[in-house]
Amino acid sequence: MTSTASSPPQPGFDLGRLFAELKDRRLPPVDKWEPPFCGDIDMRIARDGNWFYLGTPIGRREMVRLFSTVLRRDADGRFYLVTPVEKCGITVDDAPFVAVELLVEGQGPEQRLSFRTNVDDVVSAGPDHPLRVEIDPVTGAPAPYVHVRGRLEARVNRPVFYELVGLAEPDPDHPDGIGVWSGGTFFPLGSTVA
Repeated sequence: MTSTASSPPQPGFDLGRLFAELKDRRLPPVDKWEPPFCGDIDMRIARDGNWFYLGTPIGRREMVRLFSTVLRRDADGRFYLVTPVEKCGITVDDAPFVAVELLVEGQGPEQRLSFRTNVDDVVSAGPDHPLRVEIDPVTGAPAPYVHVRGRLEARVNRPVFYELVGLAEPDPDHPDGIGVWSGGTFFPLGSTVA
């Protein structure tokens, strides 16, 4: 879902201060923080996972990683950077993260599929981290996603999706479907009928 940046950043918002506050933290409890909303900022996460500030790519991988740790999607469907004292809206073109690597352990129902994202989060698909496939309304192609945390997902990039398809088995509930096992759960990938 896309959120739009409509109001300019508040005078008190300071990216440098935010960076300094986050430097030594891994995953702060952003879902427990309820600071006041201080407006939208001109920050955007593109569909390919690249982050932009004021239209310029954020080239420092460490800064992107730090921002990703305070990213939250609220029930309103919008994305925010959240600290204990402020909450700023940002724009996300699709999912905020991209699954760029797959690790496969085991086979069949005992198989475990772990995904590494572009910001180095690692999640294993299963009941707590479901894998789902939508049809992209623009291209008509499968658009796979894996749950990362909170209301945040990673879009599975095309090479990793091809790896999943290579692991696919017949869907036990749909004779024309295929899917993959992970964490004791079967995740449908789609139909074999065009």
